Amino acid sequence: MQIACVQMAPRIGEKDLNVRRAIDFVTRAADLGAELVVLPELANTGYVFDSRAEAESLAEPVPDGSTTAAWSEVASALGVYIVAGIAEKADGALYNSAVLLGPDGYLGSYRKTHLWGDEKKLFASGDRPSPIYDTPLGRIAIAICYDLWFPELFRLYALGGAQIVCVPTNWVPMPNQSADRPAMANTLAMAAAHTNGLVVACADRVGVERGQPFEGQSLVVDQSGWPVGDVASRSLEEIVSASITLDARTSVGTHNDVLADRRADIYGRIPAFDGH
Repeated sequence: MQIACVQMAPRIGEKDLNVRRAIDFVTRAADLGAELVVLPELANTGYVFDSRAEAESLAEPVPDGSTTAAWSEVASALGVYIVAGIAEKADGALYNSAVLLGPDGYLGSYRKTHLWGDEKKLFASGDRPSPIYDTPLGRIAIAICYDLWFPELFRLYALGGAQIVCVPTNWVPMPNQSADRPAMANTLAMAAAHTNGLVVACADRVGVERGQPFEGQSLVVDQSGWPVGDVASRSLEEIVSASITLDARTSVGTHNDVLADRRADIYGRIPAFDGH
């Protein structure tokens, strides 16, 4: 299977332009052979809202809004699956969400569970994990950006049978991070993949928006915990593409399995999760 992560620079407030540019990137990724394409967090709106009113003016219902419709149309036309970040409004609340679209249209969505920084002033947090979607490509779950800092979520997905976790994200520099170090999130993505036997596909954005720089460095990590293909730059818009095989859960060792070797009798159990 070919996975592509689109690293782009959405423009705050320019939703129509962002949607069109995302479609252009998805089309390019499909031309490169991608069957699953991941777009950044809040790819249709930009990220650094100056007020809740601005966020609300750009958010839309899911799946009935124009962005989901436009991305669904291109997924159907190209025969690909898309995971993309979107600002959602529902029942008077705003959510930092992501949608999963496929050749047959809208499959479902996920609302970001762990909110970062000023997101807490704008969005309500999701109250449940992503469903695990059983697709012809594999079993797909979704996380968004700061969710990557919480290993419990990825363990939950692994125990629920997920094979791939798609991560739309807007990574920012971490405190005490030196300029020559890779993004902290790259390490976290590698750890989540390695310790759970998951493929983790992270699509970050680039650029500076209202004074906030973003880290770029989008990547696809396989079940071994190592990036497949190139890790994207810190500053350029680009597509990271990787060929993935889902036949092996992990390469920790010949006689070991990171899920089967767990000692839940000692350190407790994560509540059962059936993927729905």
